[in-house]
Amino acid sequence: MEPLLLTDIEAAVRSSWDADTTTPAHRAQWDPGNPARDQCGVTALVINVLLGGELIRGEVRVDGVRVDHHWWNRLGMGIEIDLTREQFAPHERVSGGVAVERPAEIVRLREEYELLRARVLERLRGRIRAGAV
Repeated sequence: MEPLLLTDIEAAVRSSWDADTTTPAHRAQWDPGNPARDQCGVTALVINVLLGGELIRGEVRVDGVRVDHHWWNRLGMGIEIDLTREQFAPHERVSGGVAVERPAEIVRLREEYELLRARVLERLRGRIRAGAV
């Protein structure tokens, strides 16, 4: 079995994004030219399943006003992985970043999370030990 690299995980996640894995309220505006847009929550959950670590939630601000939250991952030794950071326009600023406990059950965006997770795992099939995730 070949080793699984972070670049493999990133490629599997990025190639799995689509309108149906984004936040439903924003689905009509999803654009393949900016595929990371509104994928941060489900992406952070999938990365958490694969690599562990902490879920991090920051605030998205426009002109100093919070307009949304942004999610990413922190692994050991403070290493942060944010596969969706490029979604933001120059006027959107991400600030803060606090560790948030993973919910015992995914309620919000459950279908989108499960769809993204299934696609990513399919793309990584044969690269992950059976039963690892």
